[in-house]
Amino acid sequence: MQSFNKIYEHAAGLKGSAAALEELLPETSKPAALKALPDDRYLAEMTKCVFQAGFAWKVIEAKWDGFERAFFGFAPGRITALSDEDLEAFLQNSEIVRNGQKIIATRDNAAFVNDLAKEHGSVGAFFAGWPEGDFTGLWDVLKTRGARLGGMTGQIFLRRVRVDTPIMSRDVVAALVREGVIEKVATSKRDLAKIQVAFDTWRGESGRPLTQISRILAASVGAND
Repeated sequence: MQSFNKIYEHAAGLKGSAAALEELLPETSKPAALKALPDDRYLAEMTKCVFQAGFAWKVIEAKWDGFERAFFGFAPGRITALSDEDLEAFLQNSEIVRNGQKIIATRDNAAFVNDLAKEHGSVGAFFAGWPEGDFTGLWDVLKTRGARLGGMTGQIFLRRVRVDTPIMSRDVVAALVREGVIEKVATSKRDLAKIQVAFDTWRGESGRPLTQISRILAASVGAND
């Protein structure tokens, strides 16, 4: 595994300069900002990521105002209270993408959001308090307690709400394979642990957030995560 400086230099060379690479690097939110984001916005972003998975993202974006209206501004309590018959009625609503399983997942994720709020005071407080050295554990929480939030969907959700996390895109995985961290797409706990160690090492070397390390890894194979 190379030092992070070597990986950074390679990525900067591919992008033309360090300045060009730096322009690609997103910021993450501080704990106070994560806490300030209302629960309904976390649920809204979960829903958007679930509906965009395996679908044309632009279609979901174009219909998003309709989603906001249909799902009551993503008020978790109102969505959790929907009956099965209520959910069936969504299949007649042309303002949204009428995927029955993803509509059900929205109610399930509203319950997940409600549970986090009861346990931690708010969803934002949960994310703000999560140990930064355990991003794979956070992925597992989304996968096991959320609905359709495993894998890339959950990782993209975290990135969009500015929780510090890598994304295991094709290019990030390629970089991890190149660096000898893993041999293929990680599916086992052992491989996930190796990824955690590698990112922790690079964070210690660079002082950068995981989000930026992930983007730099992707850029080092000529792409963005």
